[in-house]
Amino acid sequence: MTSMLSEFAQDVRAGLGRSGQRELPSRYLYDDLGSALFEAITCLPEYGLTRAGERLLGAHSPEIAAVLPPTTAVAELGCGSGRKTVPILESLRARSGRAIRYFPIDISTAALHACARELASYAAVTPLEASYLDGIARVAALRDPSQPLLVLFLGSTIGNFDISCAVEFLAALHARLNPGDALLLGADLVKPIPQMLLAYDDPTGVTAAFNRNILGRINRELGADFDLTAYEHEARYHEPAQRIEMHLRARSRQRVSIPDSGLRIIIEAGETIWTESSHKFLLPDLDAIARDSGFHPVSRWVDPQWPFAMNLWSAGG
Repeated sequence: MTSMLSEFAQDVRAGLGRSGQRELPSRYLYDDLGSALFEAITCLPEYGLTRAGERLLGAHSPEIAAVLPPTTAVAELGCGSGRKTVPILESLRARSGRAIRYFPIDISTAALHACARELASYAAVTPLEASYLDGIARVAALRDPSQPLLVLFLGSTIGNFDISCAVEFLAALHARLNPGDALLLGADLVKPIPQMLLAYDDPTGVTAAFNRNILGRINRELGADFDLTAYEHEARYHEPAQRIEMHLRARSRQRVSIPDSGLRIIIEAGETIWTESSHKFLLPDLDAIARDSGFHPVSRWVDPQWPFAMNLWSAGG
């Protein structure tokens, strides 16, 4: 825990102490409270992404399972509550006739506990509290080397990466997989700008609370004195990069001390802290990302109600 906290303190110092645009890594949005708030976001009528992914898995999981070896194990990057994963585990179990090994990977202890409770009746669950790539490395050590692995990366979390970083990350993931392994990747697609913005700035304010919580986390864990009421949530669309950006804008000039990061800063009125990017994709973008990271596209399904793509890629072999 100490090393993780030290890394958090260092990242906060690097992101908030810089000149120019201040920034915080989006992974720090997901402490236990942040994960709970995000689960609430997925239920909002304005946020159709999660339901689109669930519809695709509900409709096509038997088809996905049919092209995988019956002995396939499953690892999931960023498992959340695990609710969305049930159809794929059910379909794989029906195909194999036995319990599936399932490795949920998350940095949130609360999410892992919720996932283990939710999915205990569907699979043999081995929760792993780790970053994505460290978690996959641990799965590689735990699974039978002859057992194929399906990695789930759902919910368009890949959109949190810049395109070059997405390719770099997926190439690193590919390097940790064996021939015969596969990746099921969710990706949100470009749609009308007002629709995208509303999904990240809901009128009930749940997304705003989720965004501000990153400052609350810095207060709780690093001893900072952010006044959360002094920052307003802002969602904007950067069209050239095809991404939604989430920012926290200071309503007035703020003096902030973050003792565990060794940082004292002044944030001017109107200045923003950039907390998350969510890239949206065109279908050719996804084909290029697969190719550039070493994967081979096998199948794709697109939800007609909320443009969202579920992509099955092979690691080769």
